[in-house]
Amino acid sequence: MAVQESTGGTRERIKTVALELFTEQGYEKTSLREIAERLDVTKAALYYHFKSKDEIVNSFVEDHLDRLDDLVAWAEAQPATLTTRRGIISRYADTMLAGRQPSVMRFFEQNQTALRSLAAGQRIREQMYQLADLLCGGATSPEAQLRALLALFSVHSSWFGVRAPGLTDQERKEVALKVADELIAAIDPRPTDDLRWPQPRTQAGSESRSPRRSTSAAGDQSSSGARMNPRR
Repeated sequence: MAVQESTGGTRERIKTVALELFTEQGYEKTSLREIAERLDVTKAALYYHFKSKDEIVNSFVEDHLDRLDDLVAWAEAQPATLTTRRGIISRYADTMLAGRQPSVMRFFEQNQTALRSLAAGQRIREQMYQLADLLCGGATSPEAQLRALLALFSVHSSWFGVRAPGLTDQERKEVALKVADELIAAIDPRPTDDLRWPQPRTQAGSESRSPRRSTSAAGDQSSSGARMNPRR
């Protein structure tokens, strides 16, 4: 059946069919010609929208990152509490349920080798670390960092890791949230008023975030020092 839709509709149809093929037979084994044939369009028509398979994958990533950017912006505006952490995980699970996201996550899992070689793969990893930092809420211990990452992994891995027959998407989500909640509830509990969201990672991504209160705290200490050492 020929694709006769608006430009936006055609792009979405291409992405849907490409995702089907990438999932069925793998990213490396799928060609643009096969995508065009399943769409019943010419390769020239396909090239009008996407010049390569990498561009198609990057379009998946852009959609995914747009949703996660919205989640990060929301989380950074909230107090660093367990309630907020639960909200992050719940909203993350909702994001994974939206549209074609379950299929996208299955594709990411099944094509790890190919994804690692693409810039898109690096961007996804960076975004995951950013969310994990927000879940840590200033806690820097290795245990806290691991619990935060595992909480995120428990959500999106539920689409391919839980193989119970007849499990609905909602039931799958509930299982993932239960496991994730057990992980984030154990992250470095401390008084709420001592928590602040961490600073962004460095460009190299090798340093842990530091609490945003550090600057003001330094200023308070400086002021205190000035009061304790008046001019002679």
